[in-house]
Amino acid sequence: MKVCMIGTGYVGLVSGTCLAEIGHQVVCVDNDAKKIDILKGGGIPIYEPGLEELVKKNVSAGRLKFTTSIKEGVEQSLFLFIAVGTPPKENGEPDLSSVEKVAAEIGQTMNDYKIIVEKSTVPVQTGKWIKTVVQRFSRRQSDFDVASNPEFLREGSAVEDFLKPDRIVLGVENERARDKLLELYQPIDAPKIVTDIASAELIKHASNSFLSTKISFINAISVICEKSGADVLKVAEGMGLDKRIGRSFLNAGAGFGGFCFPKDLMAFIGISKRLGYDFRLLKEVYRINQEQMLRMVKKLEEMLWNLREKRVGILGLSFKPNTDDMRFAPSITIIKELMKEGATVQAYDPVAMTKARSILPEIRYCQNPYEVAQGADAIMLVTEWEEFRGLDLQKLRELMRQPVFLDCRNVFEPEEMEKLGFIYAGVGR
Repeated sequence: MKVCMIGTGYVGLVSGTCLAEIGHQVVCVDNDAKKIDILKGGGIPIYEPGLEELVKKNVSAGRLKFTTSIKEGVEQSLFLFIAVGTPPKENGEPDLSSVEKVAAEIGQTMNDYKIIVEKSTVPVQTGKWIKTVVQRFSRRQSDFDVASNPEFLREGSAVEDFLKPDRIVLGVENERARDKLLELYQPIDAPKIVTDIASAELIKHASNSFLSTKISFINAISVICEKSGADVLKVAEGMGLDKRIGRSFLNAGAGFGGFCFPKDLMAFIGISKRLGYDFRLLKEVYRINQEQMLRMVKKLEEMLWNLREKRVGILGLSFKPNTDDMRFAPSITIIKELMKEGATVQAYDPVAMTKARSILPEIRYCQNPYEVAQGADAIMLVTEWEEFRGLDLQKLRELMRQPVFLDCRNVFEPEEMEKLGFIYAGVGR
């Protein structure tokens, strides 16, 4: 089947490539000519494990190509996926201007029946507006359907998440669109949930908001654990064995980041307000998350007495392992707060330092974790990259000015770190 993926960011590039991988003809469109040139040249503009190999494989097989022309993609495809960015505005609500622009261009260039699919995370009732805009700009009054197919991709495991998903959600307005979309996804063995469009749109925001709630809940529990002498890892284990709760997303730490959770949480709060409901629970989830990042800085201050003129080493900058994404990364808030308190910062991340430099130009970037430790008064492990688990901790301690180690992701065991001579603290332990 012929697919046009409009928008070639994290979601669009992974989705388009994986649709090609399961046998469809896919053209990926983006108005960023530089990005398209990189893709045509055999590179990829993002870091995502396994993606570069799949792009090269499907380009070579003739199933995947790239262009800056929406017209080209629209005219040759049945499915038109909208996967453009919906960044938050100052009030937290998503900016849907790119979605509107794409809908207008689709209307102007449609030449026959199309299925226009929301892939971007959008507020409930966006599908109605997409249909209205396409109709207003349609020159030939071509027949079309609108559908919603929210993505549930986790950066760092996005390829596997697409090809082996927990579920595929399809929001449709009629049987014609339903049957075509089920045919499109037939090669993927996963439960397929068919709903109305509004329900599909809500499923994405509700899912991310619930997961955000689990993270903020365990972070709040970590504070109680520290004050009472309990171990948050054991508490999470005991909770997680309850099948109604589950262990996933019960990892205390420095708070959640990335482009999805913070953005979708604030968007859902705004959506609820617009619909007449004050979602105070989610407001508190957001507050706890922001407070948790600042709590890490306060915790380090208590370990050092003062932060002014202290040299702090940061291990990990991306919002999570296996991605170079710095959007809303907790490291940004933590580092800015450290500098505000007069500390100097030196940092290392396996893949995210190029992007981090444009956001945090004031700090020193190191070639490896041991350079981070050189002369440091303290180290904060902020992102739990796998390579950090294999560090020569003895060497790390010997390089430090003071052996203070704040493990914001509970990677190491307190007893082992203390035996090595570290002044160690985790989260909720």
